[in-house]
Amino acid sequence: MSNYSSYIIPASLALIVLFGYIRDVKVFDCFLEGAKEGLQTAARLLPALMALVLAVSMLRASGGLDVIVKLLSPAARLTGIPEEVMPLTVLSPISGSGSLTMFESILKTYGADSFAGRVASVIMGSTETTFYAVTVYFGSVGIKKTRCTVPAALLGDMTGYICAAFAVTVFFGR
Repeated sequence: MSNYSSYIIPASLALIVLFGYIRDVKVFDCFLEGAKEGLQTAARLLPALMALVLAVSMLRASGGLDVIVKLLSPAARLTGIPEEVMPLTVLSPISGSGSLTMFESILKTYGADSFAGRVASVIMGSTETTFYAVTVYFGSVGIKKTRCTVPAALLGDMTGYICAAFAVTVFFGR
């Protein structure tokens, strides 16, 4: 039996063009208009994203990340989050690539089957890069005042971290 999955994208494109032809829609013109809007959105988001990348780089290079982790260590012990995972919890809401790098470091240092590795894995699979998401989604529609979005999202992230440590403890032990 042959693999039909390689035909899905070309078939989808053909159906879109056919549907546009039936409805008398100029598909290519619509495509160009959408591409133009996408480019304008990307241009509006670029300064905020560059600032976010710069802030993460400065945080890591300056040792600020280590200071923040040290300050949060008592809270980590209280909530059951391993201290080895704390850098990931700090970077996760800010930077996807930074948290991915930290996650990889945790797995290399402690192992995927360690408590820290398992908690980090659950965190990576269940939390969002909050500031990136707020920047992209709010920025794409021009919202400047996020009101309670960031505190609520960070509270959700914190809940995810605590639940990750709890779930790994319940299902795998310490």
